[in-house]
Amino acid sequence: MDRATTGPGALVTLRGVTKSYTQNSLQVHALRGIDLSIDKGEFTALAGPSGSGKTTLLNLIGALDRPTTGSICVDGTTISTESRRQLAALRLHQIGFVFQDFNLLPVLSAIENVEYVLLLQGVAAAERRRRADEALVLLGLDGCQHRRPSQLSGGQQQRVAIARALAGNPQLILADEPTANLDSETGEALLESMRALNRDRGTTFIFSTHDSMVMRYATRVVRLKDGQLAEAANDVAP
Repeated sequence: MDRATTGPGALVTLRGVTKSYTQNSLQVHALRGIDLSIDKGEFTALAGPSGSGKTTLLNLIGALDRPTTGSICVDGTTISTESRRQLAALRLHQIGFVFQDFNLLPVLSAIENVEYVLLLQGVAAAERRRRADEALVLLGLDGCQHRRPSQLSGGQQQRVAIARALAGNPQLILADEPTANLDSETGEALLESMRALNRDRGTTFIFSTHDSMVMRYATRVVRLKDGQLAEAANDVAP
């Protein structure tokens, strides 16, 4: 894997990143010259209105897409130049994903959903079950291990998705609009859980959001507008 120099403590570094695509014969510039560094252990919100580029940026950091120009490094690895196979390995072992619509497998129980990533990682069955159970208990889901997604509330499904991301021991967890499908009380409880994981385990979190509550919990807010960095603010979470 291609290694690149990043600043001291930097986990994610973007330099001159752009993303363009064609839609209805028109050229759309989703991101325009993004320069950004995110340190290990940060709890960062990418904030902005719909169409500002925050989800596009999150997908690029997560190696789900490639930039049109510029470089992206995660833990010193230049992911913007890696092969598809190398990117798949990076996503499997170093990055955890929490999608807006949860992306749980409906035919599997909560604990089986969490175990799935560990199965792909080649973790032995007994260790898979132990780590999956530990992650679910940590997120307040003891007693829900054998329920299928249809038997869980929206907040519980989102916690299962976080447990699945956490069980693989990634350095970085990316969450796309994590509170979008939740009521305010459930969303706040979810943020409390993630903030605790960030403090206790040092896991780096990056969110895309337009929810002011998520921004209040973030220790850093990076604002985007029209595909550019509008401002970066460092706010201490309550």
